[in-house]
Amino acid sequence: MDVEVARTFLEIVRSGSFARAAERLFVTQTAVSARVQGLESQLKARLFVRERAGVRLTSEGERFVPYARQLVRAWDQAREDVALPTGQVDQVNVGCELSLWDPFLLEWLVHCRRHHPRIKLRAEVGLAEALVQKIERGGLDVALVYSPEYVPGLQVELLLEEKLVLVTTGTDGARQDAQYVRVGWGDDFLAKHDAAFPDLKERSLFVGLGPLALQYILRTGGSGYFRTRAVEPYLASGQLTRVDDAPEFTYPVYSIRRHEARTVVTSTLQDLRHVIETVDAATPYDARSG
Repeated sequence: MDVEVARTFLEIVRSGSFARAAERLFVTQTAVSARVQGLESQLKARLFVRERAGVRLTSEGERFVPYARQLVRAWDQAREDVALPTGQVDQVNVGCELSLWDPFLLEWLVHCRRHHPRIKLRAEVGLAEALVQKIERGGLDVALVYSPEYVPGLQVELLLEEKLVLVTTGTDGARQDAQYVRVGWGDDFLAKHDAAFPDLKERSLFVGLGPLALQYILRTGGSGYFRTRAVEPYLASGQLTRVDDAPEFTYPVYSIRRHEARTVVTSTLQDLRHVIETVDAATPYDARSG
């Protein structure tokens, strides 16, 4: 199917009219109608119902919407990935979960720009499930996650195990329950956390992003679990204090890729390991937000 047909279908959905879709696509309304008729013939289904105010989707049309979006996205990405700029020899697409972009993805980008200037880089952040789906579809080569989903055909590798420690803005080393923040470090962490602190599950503020939660308690006061590297500068400055005798939790970082990885992807993983080892060995750790 011509990808422009899928674009036309989606533009009709957005505009609610064949005429407005034709204006936005800079084609005639006759061309739009012909594309829709051809698409309906291929799918053997009616996609739109014409009404006085415009058109609306049939149930078959509603089911086709996500497929049309996937077709357009795949084609747009293919055009971007296949045609490399002059002087560049390959491309690598890396993603990571929101809480991992700083420092790991940031340091990897800096490293690759310095040492691999002829490699075209593409980096994005997102949720683990979405990143894994993009790897399955070929939209990403490697992803960094802390809660991997084991999927046939994908290879998962442990890169680092960091600690989550309980800190507080108070100076007496005591947990501030009235201002406690329950941070969303993944389902595994939350299950272990809630087993250790059942009294805090229902009455504490929940924040699903570690960097946001850290900045929140630094501004308003409170307690919560954070990555050791993220809080080290604040512990050193006295803005935060470790809570006495609080349990620690592991915060692993995994890489996910397809088994049949290209050579550039294998090299990318080597660079990621080097970056993580470098960051892990850095003392003191630079002040970061995550």
